[in-house]
Amino acid sequence: MWSPTEEEKYGVVICSFRGAVPQGLVLELGETVQILEKCEGWYRGVSIKKPNVKGIFPANYIHLKKAVVSNRGQYETVVPLEDSVVTEVTATLQEWAVLWKQLYVKHKVDLFYKLRHVMNELIDLRRQLLSGHLTQDQVREVKRHLTVRLDWGNEHLGLDLVPRKDFEVVDSDQISVSDLYKMHLSSRHSVQQSTSQVDTIRQRHGDACRMPLPHHFFLSLKSFTYNTIGEDTDVFFSLYDVREGKQISERFMVRLNKNGGPRNPEKIDRMCALFTDLSSKDMKRDLYIVAHVIRIGRMLLNDSKKGPPHLHYRRPYGCAVLSIMDVLQSISEIKEEKDFVLKVYTCNNENEWCQIHENIIRKSSTKYTAPSSNYGLIISLQLLRGDMEQVRRENPMIFNRGVSVTRKLGFPDVIMPGDIRNDLYLTLEKGDFERGGKSVQKNIEVTMYVLYADGEILKDCISLGSGEPSRSAYHSFVLYHNNSPRWGEIIKLPIPIDRFRGSHLRFEFRHCSTKDKGEKKLFGFAFTPLMRDDGTTLSDDIHELYVYKCDENSTFNNHALYLGLPCCKEDYNGCPNIPSSLIFQRSTKESFSVSTQLSSTKLTQNVDLLALLKWKAYPDRVMDILGRLRHVSGEEIVKFLQDILDTLFVVLDDNTEKYGLLVFQSLVFIINLLRDSKYFHFRPVMDTYIQKHFAGALAYKELIRCLKWYMDRSAELVRQDHIQEAMRALEYLFKFIVQSRILYSRATCGMEEEQFRSSIQELFQSIRFVLSLDSRSSETLIFTQAALLNSFPAIFDELLQMFTVQEVAEFVRGTLGSMPSTVHIGQSMDVVKLQSIARTVDSRLFSFSESRRILLPVVLHHIHLHLRQQKELLICSGILSSIFSIIKTSSLEGDVVEEVEMMVESLLDVLLQTLLTIMSKSQSQEAGEYVSCLLSLLRQMSDTHFQHLLDNFQSKDELKEFLLKIFCVFRNLMKMSVFPRDWMVMRLLTSNIIVTTVQYLSSALHKNFTETDFDFKVWNSYFSLAVLFINQPSLQLENATPAKRKKILDKYGDMRVMMAYELFSMWQNLGEHKIHFIPGMIGPFLGVTLVPQPEVRNIMIPIFHDMMDWEQRKNGNFKQVEAELIDKLDSLVSEGKGDENYRELFSLLLLEKIEQETWRETGISFVTSVTRLMERLLDYRDCMKGDETENKKIGCTVNLMNFYKSEINKEEMYIRYIHKLCDMHLQAENYTEAAFTLLLYCELLQWEDRPLREFLHYPSQSEWQRKEGLCRKIIHYFNKGKSWEFGIPLCRELAMQYESLYDYQSLSWIRKMEATYYDNIMEQQRLEPEFFRVGFYGRKFPFFLRNKEYVCRGHDYERLEAFQQRMLSEFPQAIAMQHPNHPDDSILQCDAQYLQIYAVTPIPDNIDVLQMDRVPDRIKSFYRVNNIRKFRYDRPFHKGPKDKDNEFKSLWIERTTLTLTHSLPGISRWFEVERRELVEVSPLENAIQVVENKNQELRTLISQYQHKQMHGNINLLSMCLNGVIDAAVNGGIARYQEAFFDKDYITKHPGDAEKITQLKELMQEQVHVLGVGLAVHEKFVHPEMRPLHKKLIDQFQMMRSSLYHELPGLDKLSPACSGSSTPRSNVLVSHGPMSPESIKLLHRHSPLNLLGSVRHSSSSLSSHTSSETGNLVILTDSSVGEAAEDMYHMQASPSTSSLSSTHSAPSQMINSAPSSARGSPSLPDKYRHTRELMMLLPTHRDRPSSAMYPAAIMENGQPPNFQRALMQQMIGPCKPCSDPNLSVAEKGHYSLHFDAFHHQLSDAPPALPARTLRKSPLHPIPASPTSPQSGLDGSNSTLSGSASSGVSSLSESNFGHSSEPPPRTDTMDSVPSQAWNTDEDLETPYLPVRYSLSEPDVLESLKSQPCRSHSAPSGVIPQDTLDPPALPPKPYHSRLPNIENEEGMIIEDDDKHRQLHRKVSQPVSGGKEEQARVAWEHGISEQ
Repeated sequence: MWSPTEEEKYGVVICSFRGAVPQGLVLELGETVQILEKCEGWYRGVSIKKPNVKGIFPANYIHLKKAVVSNRGQYETVVPLEDSVVTEVTATLQEWAVLWKQLYVKHKVDLFYKLRHVMNELIDLRRQLLSGHLTQDQVREVKRHLTVRLDWGNEHLGLDLVPRKDFEVVDSDQISVSDLYKMHLSSRHSVQQSTSQVDTIRQRHGDACRMPLPHHFFLSLKSFTYNTIGEDTDVFFSLYDVREGKQISERFMVRLNKNGGPRNPEKIDRMCALFTDLSSKDMKRDLYIVAHVIRIGRMLLNDSKKGPPHLHYRRPYGCAVLSIMDVLQSISEIKEEKDFVLKVYTCNNENEWCQIHENIIRKSSTKYTAPSSNYGLIISLQLLRGDMEQVRRENPMIFNRGVSVTRKLGFPDVIMPGDIRNDLYLTLEKGDFERGGKSVQKNIEVTMYVLYADGEILKDCISLGSGEPSRSAYHSFVLYHNNSPRWGEIIKLPIPIDRFRGSHLRFEFRHCSTKDKGEKKLFGFAFTPLMRDDGTTLSDDIHELYVYKCDENSTFNNHALYLGLPCCKEDYNGCPNIPSSLIFQRSTKESFSVSTQLSSTKLTQNVDLLALLKWKAYPDRVMDILGRLRHVSGEEIVKFLQDILDTLFVVLDDNTEKYGLLVFQSLVFIINLLRDSKYFHFRPVMDTYIQKHFAGALAYKELIRCLKWYMDRSAELVRQDHIQEAMRALEYLFKFIVQSRILYSRATCGMEEEQFRSSIQELFQSIRFVLSLDSRSSETLIFTQAALLNSFPAIFDELLQMFTVQEVAEFVRGTLGSMPSTVHIGQSMDVVKLQSIARTVDSRLFSFSESRRILLPVVLHHIHLHLRQQKELLICSGILSSIFSIIKTSSLEGDVVEEVEMMVESLLDVLLQTLLTIMSKSQSQEAGEYVSCLLSLLRQMSDTHFQHLLDNFQSKDELKEFLLKIFCVFRNLMKMSVFPRDWMVMRLLTSNIIVTTVQYLSSALHKNFTETDFDFKVWNSYFSLAVLFINQPSLQLENATPAKRKKILDKYGDMRVMMAYELFSMWQNLGEHKIHFIPGMIGPFLGVTLVPQPEVRNIMIPIFHDMMDWEQRKNGNFKQVEAELIDKLDSLVSEGKGDENYRELFSLLLLEKIEQETWRETGISFVTSVTRLMERLLDYRDCMKGDETENKKIGCTVNLMNFYKSEINKEEMYIRYIHKLCDMHLQAENYTEAAFTLLLYCELLQWEDRPLREFLHYPSQSEWQRKEGLCRKIIHYFNKGKSWEFGIPLCRELAMQYESLYDYQSLSWIRKMEATYYDNIMEQQRLEPEFFRVGFYGRKFPFFLRNKEYVCRGHDYERLEAFQQRMLSEFPQAIAMQHPNHPDDSILQCDAQYLQIYAVTPIPDNIDVLQMDRVPDRIKSFYRVNNIRKFRYDRPFHKGPKDKDNEFKSLWIERTTLTLTHSLPGISRWFEVERRELVEVSPLENAIQVVENKNQELRTLISQYQHKQMHGNINLLSMCLNGVIDAAVNGGIARYQEAFFDKDYITKHPGDAEKITQLKELMQEQVHVLGVGLAVHEKFVHPEMRPLHKKLIDQFQMMRSSLYHELPGLDKLSPACSGSSTPRSNVLVSHGPMSPESIKLLHRHSPLNLLGSVRHSSSSLSSHTSSETGNLVILTDSSVGEAAEDMYHMQASPSTSSLSSTHSAPSQMINSAPSSARGSPSLPDKYRHTRELMMLLPTHRDRPSSAMYPAAIMENGQPPNFQRALMQQMIGPCKPCSDPNLSVAEKGHYSLHFDAFHHQLSDAPPALPARTLRKSPLHPIPASPTSPQSGLDGSNSTLSGSASSGVSSLSESNFGHSSEPPPRTDTMDSVPSQAWNTDEDLETPYLPVRYSLSEPDVLESLKSQPCRSHSAPSGVIPQDTLDPPALPPKPYHSRLPNIENEEGMIIEDDDKHRQLHRKVSQPVSGGKEEQARVAWEHGISEQ
């Protein structure tokens, strides 16, 4: 049974649960769950992530946590009982985890790693916090670290700032808005500085001096590697201040042995010191760490004779320094130690030893020697901060290492009470001694002892440095041969306090001899007592001591013998009568100096202080002693604070009359001393003294009297320093007064209470008197008042001990009220006054509601005055926020209605005014403060407050002004974003307060300003506010995370909906006044309806109906609403607002409303129009904002632009989008399209002088000027797009204008431009683009493409594969359709994207130009591909029964013609298909076209030679003639004869008689044309080429005779052709048909496109010769590929050979999709007719449309036989074409050197190909490494592209390349190797002639490559799936005697052939060659 849980309510998932049971709840590790019920090891409940889904899960997967359950039952809520910080960390980490992964995706690697580090730290800190093992301090510290990291991460991830108090997230309901604002500020700061947060709301105004943070240096000596001294050493470290030139710290001493290790083995790794108490000021000083190295050993290091080995002296060795300034940056950044190496320099002259560190620092390099190596002292440094307790706590490891605490000389900046210290620092300065009759100077050593009064030497009272124990004697170091040594060595004397008095120091001087015995001889001494006779200690100064002579025998046993002597000059002056006959004689010429510095909290060096403490000893000097107290230093006073205070009050009691005022002054002096930051920490000592030790029960009377006396005199005195001092000491004076009165009351049981009260009253009267004085004339008086005001708030707490709250409040009110209430006294006084009020508000007194009622009026009065005059705004805002903070806190406990009422009356209006002023200056800091104050006030106001407020306005004008102000402030709040974007809590609270306030105010607006008193301004202000409110970014919950959205909705609901209801109801209240807001509010309301909140939309959209209705009533139409709506919609949607749902909802709601109206029809058409506009705008926006491609963006823009023009006729919008479109074209470098686009605007303008306003980027100018500028720009773009023909008419138009204006300069310029364009047309190479038909099917496409078909103009060099790839990358979701059939409804309506793409052929309009013989091809090429509106593609199919022997009889072509909406090129690269027509072409018509096209091509070429358009080089004609004649001789047209001249056919098709006649005529014509051609050829042929001509004549005769039987009349040939020639036995009719069987197979899968247009192709995709067999897989024989340009220009029609002279043979009829992709049809049994078939494909100038045919895989790279037929027709004219693999340079030569074909297969990418017919003879070139090798660049690259232009052909076969040209028996031997080099002037670049088929086809494996190639006729090889063909043989070529290879060598036999093949890694099958030869000769296809 399931039972509700009692305890188990909340848990965390500790193992993921997949929910694989019925009702199972899927849970991820780490999720939290709320448990509702349990049952036998299972729980039922919900995940906190998805609170709506309930389910069951195993109990053992859950770790339970304690939780608080409220509202038990069905709707219970559960809050975990864990630290709120832990909860926050958990939630935050879950939120960050998602964003963290996105950082990686967005390549923000730096932040990614930082955040990972911070997340790991958070997890670790959370674990510590949960462990429960931390102390309270540690918990605080961990929480501090946690919150700092949380805030850091939130800021860097752009999340919301979390306001906190004491590390806990605050609840905005519990604190005032002002406090919340301050918390946001402090949270923001805590992100920047991770110091512990101080509660900023406390101590806001107190001058609570923060204790300065001391710094400490931790220094550790790692090693002394340089130690090559070989003796023990002492190293002394100290801190040295360069500017002051003195040490500022004690010394730290390390004793090392001769190996450089510590002398004491226990010290290993413990040689470390902590230099403490460095202030911030010290850290700015130029400090150095100085290390002095003293060696201990013989006198001279390198002289063993000097001094006996047993005697050791301390001798100076070297010094090292390190600048702290240089390393401070690096050590303050890191938390651990950092190592440094200090070089040890040695001193050049020992006499300067005391200055060596200075010399090193100053770099006086002559005075010291650098070490030979870089090593030295290796030390590590670390900087620590905080007081010693904190440092000990945070760094226990350091103190465990036995660190030596090394203090500053003297006291730190802050002396802490209880810091007991008694150190005397003595510096051995210098000595001057006599030579004593010796020739050399002495080696002097000083020994020092500390002796007590009884002569006993004090043990362990001398410390050479911290780190070593103290000792009893000190020996100085010895300077060699120096009678005036300077030591400068500091020694610390830690003498116990009780031994100090009576002790003295004795210095003994000895000479250290270096003779054999090496004894030390005593020769003198000096001494000094530590205390003077008057009890003061030795002063801090240099003391020059007398030196007394003595010798080794002198005894010091009786110290009294010398203590009586004067020790120094001062001493001598003090006791002149000393007998001179004593034992010790003073050596007058010798002297010895020491300096001392005392750091003691027990001993004083001050006489006056001693006198005060012992005042009873000098009763007559008391007045003087009290007066001198001011001159005692502060350090001395705080050391003896308690003693001094006791003494003063005893003196006061002793004689009040006499000493009262002086004691008062002394007390004031001491109190003010404690205000100094250095002694600030002694205030607790003072407080403790007053509470515990103070005993002056009568003192209060005298103190009150003195205080009053001072105040009363302030009006008269000019100098008021002492009065000001007394005012500053007010707080402690009152403490003494009150404590004294309490003591007195206790002692007397409350006597004299009344007198005390009245004296206090009188004192307050004096205070008021001082404050009420007019201080404008006296500056000193201002300072007195200021001092009084500053101290005044501090006395409230003292008064509250003696008086009630009301009484104190009355005192204070009277005092504050006595201040002059004018603001102009002087700015400084204003500030002081306000600061005093601020401290009053912050005091404890103000927290009592009784006192607030008394004090608030006076406080508000002063603030009101300042705000009115806009003075001291920051202080006022501070006071106000304090007041609001207190009132908020009080309102949680009690009633504050009265106080809020006071504040509303006094402040609301002036606050609004202030805010408007501040916002106009945009001072954000102040604005934030005041906004928070205003919001606090509004939030505290209840209904009654609002009611009173509105009732209190005297007139409607006042109310109107108030409403306008408050609406304006609210609007500015939202517009200016006073609060940063991430202050979400603050922003939401603000919105909540605004919406609440507006609800109160809207009723007043409705009540007062609707009917007769309608006020447009107020209403407009209201509406604007509501609109701004709903559009606030912070309220758009759709953008928030689900957790955040839930949190906001739970707390505030959706405030947009609240405001929308408010707005709607107010709109309805307007009634007939609505018309005032049309069209003004349409845009704003539209903006509101676009907010993606369904409820807001439902509420607001009907308002538009209302608007339409009102305008209809008023004007009879709603044109304004319509215009405004359309305008605004455009800008709003482009800003990213609105979506598909909105469009539907808009249409639905409005149509529903409009249904009932009389004006229904216009309404509906308008709504429909707007809806359609929205569709287009949304598409446009989606394209623009996404990473969409240019194409999509352009398409979208065109669509929208046309809509604006045609459907809603908005000319301005239309023009805007014209320019947007133009910019896009320019960006995509579509210059021609950009020009056509601008032309649209140009056409809207006239050549008139009408002035035009400034618009877009156009200045204001006349229409003529604008049109002229546009024309020039358009001409420029046409030029850049190489569309000069389009630019020329514009040039003419401009020329007419210039001529009519007689502007000859411009006319000349434009005429020259026109001329240049004509030149460009003739001279510059232009590529012909490909055209592709694209169908976009499916509902997922944008609206403007959905289920439409387009024709697109490809880019230069772009062929089908590339285009298809581009389209698929533009629509990554799209699926490419694999067939060209029209899709059915299921595809059109599906929720997907289907693309159907294939190439199409343009059908030019301007046929006349193309048919003129003498027009150069450069000119024609333009008309072939421009101004095209019609395109077509062809698909072959069989009709009726098939003839096994001749398939041509039944092979038809289905031809589809597409007509576009506009011709290409135009304003876009693609246009929609407007109409499609389908016709079928019969086999006979096809044949006619093939032959006709070839004849036309021949005629054109021959005509060009006849008219000298082709200069000099006859190669092109040779190739063309050779191609036609050779093909005819070796089979070709015969198949046509067989098919169509057959009696059978004629009988069956009587209607075709005319066409058959036409075909016969064409064949006859061809023979005739060839005759003319040969005649021309003979005329121009080069002598070396005669053999070729002879061969042509021979073959022509064979051809003629072969046709003779069929076509009588052919014998009448031109004499040029009748040269003798041996007829060949195997002559075939020139057009050999291809077996229809094979055609069927080839074409089974796709339409063949019959293309027919003669032009250059910009991509080898679709040269027009290419027949749709282009779609056949014709695997190139690469040897053919080189020469096969023309192959009677194979055509995409049922016959593969195109006889039309305008076509080249197919370069690669390959279906680029491998056969495996589509299954390969089986191969027919016989290939007999393949060759003829290839010849007979009808001649269309079309380009390929789709290469959708299965690729045949060939074994071993050999093509089957039927391909060879193709090769017979190879030779034809080559026209320039853009082969992407040809560089211009390579096209420049034509030669029979075939080295190009041996190039690396990975040749460089092509340069821009030359497309012109002139000056570009062609050098054979390899194609790209993976495509059929093509050297051709013909105007119609052979069949090129038909192969690869299929719907889905995204891959392409890979072809090998043959190494040499195919030789010919009867020609090649007579052609020398250079014979084919032609002159540079050659008109048409082309390849070497292909004479024979005997070259093997080399085929590499078919690979899917996006490469393209050009002209290589390709074998069409469907693969037989059942019975694969044997390895195809190499074509027969035994008759080839010579083959010219690349070096011009002659290669003679088969083997050599093979060798060359191997060069291109092509396996060659020798085994099948004989077979192949036989097969070829018998015309049999090999199976």
